[in-house]
Formats: sequence, structure tokens, C-alpha cells
Amino acid sequence: MVQRGYITTVDDLTSSEPAKQIPITLLCREFLRLGVTAFGGPAMVAYIRELAVAKKRWLSDQSFEDGAALCQSIPGATAMQTAAYVGLRSGGPLGALATFAGFGLPAFGLMIVLSAAYQHSHDLRPVLAAFRGLHAIVIAIIANAALSFGRNTLKNWRDAVLTAGTVAFLVFHGSPILAIVVSAVLGLLLYRNADLPINPGQGDAGGGRTLGFVMILLLLLVAGLFVLFLLNRRLFDLAVLMLKVDLFAFGGGFASVPLMLHEVVDARHWLDSKTFMDGIALGQVTPGPIVITATFVGYQIGGVLGALIGTIAIFAPSFLMVLITVPYLDRLRHSLLFRRALRGVLASFVGLLAAVAINFGTAISWSIPAALITAAAFIALRFKIDIIWVVLFGAAISVFVM
Repeated sequence: MVQRGYITTVDDLTSSEPAKQIPITLLCREFLRLGVTAFGGPAMVAYIRELAVAKKRWLSDQSFEDGAALCQSIPGATAMQTAAYVGLRSGGPLGALATFAGFGLPAFGLMIVLSAAYQHSHDLRPVLAAFRGLHAIVIAIIANAALSFGRNTLKNWRDAVLTAGTVAFLVFHGSPILAIVVSAVLGLLLYRNADLPINPGQGDAGGGRTLGFVMILLLLLVAGLFVLFLLNRRLFDLAVLMLKVDLFAFGGGFASVPLMLHEVVDARHWLDSKTFMDGIALGQVTPGPIVITATFVGYQIGGVLGALIGTIAIFAPSFLMVLITVPYLDRLRHSLLFRRALRGVLASFVGLLAAVAINFGTAISWSIPAALITAAAFIALRFKIDIIWVVLFGAAISVFVM
């Protein structure tokens, strides 16, 4: 219910949260400010908690932890979805839209600027040297992500089998989406007797308050796709591709990299591997999730309009899934089939990251400086050096040694 610019909290989503009336403008402003410094992808979840729980007291600690766990279990960029979750709890569906858009807008704006600059300057010698170094750093970033996710995910021989099978399949240029689907199916079989504990839930929740909002967004999305189909088939294909990538990006934003790489470079040949790696590198010097690379891809294909379409498409499924699944959080967690399939998907995600690191490693021209930069970046990331400093210092050093 909207009153005087305020919207009532969706208090029926959880009995543990008191009804509040948080201004939509306040939600957007706070997450816009947070989005400016949103480097580190999933690491931003801790900063979102600091804002929503400790500083503003919009959510209880238990409610936030439940939402963060859900966002890690569904496809999409975890930090962006956590922002939407906080907005949904604090300000209803419009609050979710405000926090989601506010958190991602700084990354989108900066990536537009960087993409435009890239088209006009990427042939200059210092810029080429910097990007050669960034390619080496990207490999270190993805390898570190694979190791970090692997340490947290691989617990037994079943996990190892699915991960190894995914790596072997993708190294020989198999489809990442097929790998995810097969891993989910195999997870239903392999984890039949595995101990998959249920995290404490917060009770079943009604989704009636958000259903109408979801339906409106879906109608707008379908209408937009129909218009693109009639007017510009290339941009229509771009939108469908990014929607598909986000729908299968289990494990956070990094899962989008192998999917996008396969579709954009291998299957459709819209960009070559070098240009795609440049886009990932630019994504690392912008705040926000790594899936902002979709903005770069869209810009290279269709300018500012292509960037806007690519960005909306890569984030729309993530946002809609938060709205749809939050009211049924407890029921979803208690589904044994869901937990088995999800376990298989998460194991395959480690293999996806490892395969991308291998494929990228074979795509660049190695030299002693490149190897040293990759090793130094990997070590720095293992020691928890902020990723933005790793990227910036690595690019600066590359200008002189690459």
C-alpha cells in the first residue's frame, strides 16, 4: 500500500519482521551510494548487511541471513539479488526495484563510458600493453575464484566427479548450459544417500503481494522482446542470449563468464576471445558484479542501446527470481530434490570456473612478464588484497613491462 511516497513493508513475507514504511527514495539513495564502491562482487554482501541490519535496522540478522542464503542458491549475481531482497523486505516490490537498480546503476554508467573509450583507444600501444597484463590478471582472478569456491563446495567424491567431468567436457568446447543441466540431473542420483542438512527457515510466506508486480514486469519483458524481434533481430538475439545466461548462472555472477564466453565467442562469433577478455577486465575496474560484462558486449554489438538491452536482459531473471522465490523460501529449502539438484549444479560451477581459466590461459600469448603478473595477482588475491588494487596496479605495471 502506497501512502505519501511511502510503501508498506511486505510484512506477510515473514512473521519475524515488523511492518515498516521505508521511503522508496531513501532505499534507492542508500544503495546508489553503496553501489559506487561495490567492488568485490559477492564480498559486497557483508557491506549490504552492515547497511540493512547494523546501521539502518531495516531487517533482523536472521532475516538477512535467510535471504543471503537464498540468493546464493538461485541463479544470478548474489550481491545484486541480496540488494533486491533487502528492498523487498523493507519496501515491498517497488523497494526491491529501487535497491536493485540503485545498486547496479553506478557500474552500468561507468561501463558505458569505458566501453566507448575502448572502441577509440584500444589500438594504442600503452593501452594494448595494459590489456595484455589485464588478460593475465583475469586468469588469476578466475583461478582464485575456482579455488575459493572449490574449497567451500567440494566435500566428497561425488562433488569431485561432477567437477572433473565438467572440466573435461568444457575444455573440449561442450555447452556450459548442457553441463549445468546434466549436473543437476546427476545430482538427483548421486546425492540420494548424501547428508544434505536443511538450514533453519523462517516459515512459509505468501506471495500474493508481489504476484501482480511480477506479472507486470513479465508482460513488459515479453512486449520488449516482441518489439525487438520485429525491429532488430540482432538485438533480439542479444536479449535472449543474456536472459538465458542469467537463468543458468548458478553460483553467483562468476558463473555467467563461461556461459557468456561460449555463446558470444564460440557459438555466435560476435566477439573474439581477446575482446571478450578485455570486457571482463573492464568489468573488474568497475563496481558491481562481473556480469556487467554484458554491458560491454551489448555496446560492442549495438552501441548504447545494445548496452542497455544487454544489461536489462542479464539482470531481469535474477530480479524476478528473488521476487518469486522469497515468499516460498522455507518450502524451497525443505525440498530434498531441490537440494540434490542444487548440490550437483554447485559442483559443476567449480568445473565451469576451472575450465574458463584453462581456456583463457590457452588463448593468450605467454611471456615471462605475463606469467609473473599472473602469479603475483593470484598470490595477492589469496592474501585478500582488494581486487580493484590488484587490477589497477597490474594494469599500470603492464604498461612498462608487457
